Amino acid sequence: MKAKFVIPLILFIVLVGFLAVGLNRDPREVPSPLINKPAPAFKVSQLADPSTSFSPEDLKGQVWVLNVWASWCVACREEHPMLVEMSKSQVAPLIGLDYKDKRADAMEMLARQGNPYNLSAFDNDGRVGINYGVYGVPETYVIDKAGIIRFKQIGPITKEVLEKSMYPIIAQLKKE
Repeated sequence: MKAKFVIPLILFIVLVGFLAVGLNRDPREVPSPLINKPAPAFKVSQLADPSTSFSPEDLKGQVWVLNVWASWCVACREEHPMLVEMSKSQVAPLIGLDYKDKRADAMEMLARQGNPYNLSAFDNDGRVGINYGVYGVPETYVIDKAGIIRFKQIGPITKEVLEKSMYPIIAQLKKE
């Protein structure tokens, strides 16, 4: 008879424990299984020049930033001024990955709002984004000299993210 009451009570306590832990977490922080793992390899055409390709291998030996964006993405337009600011600082090469977009629309957006990227790769069908675990655009990755992902930002980059997270991580990785 006691087991009838004890087992549900234990299950209830365990459930309350899981809920308490979940309530103390930041819902914007989604842990990425790719952190501290090699950046997925790919080779796609560049946005501005379809006859030229880009691959992460092209940047081996450098700390660099990959920003996944699209012209149809409202949050990407919100984050764009931060990317322009970041590109002016020249802390690291900034590579765009135009995700599931139309080439002409993406080119028009960059012409209108300014192009912060050293180059943009064109991920027409979204396969590269899937390999990077993209939930939705924008997403940004800091990749070290060995091609290892060291940081992932889900959602728009803000001044706070740049100053408190990305710039210090990039500076540290450059010293290594």
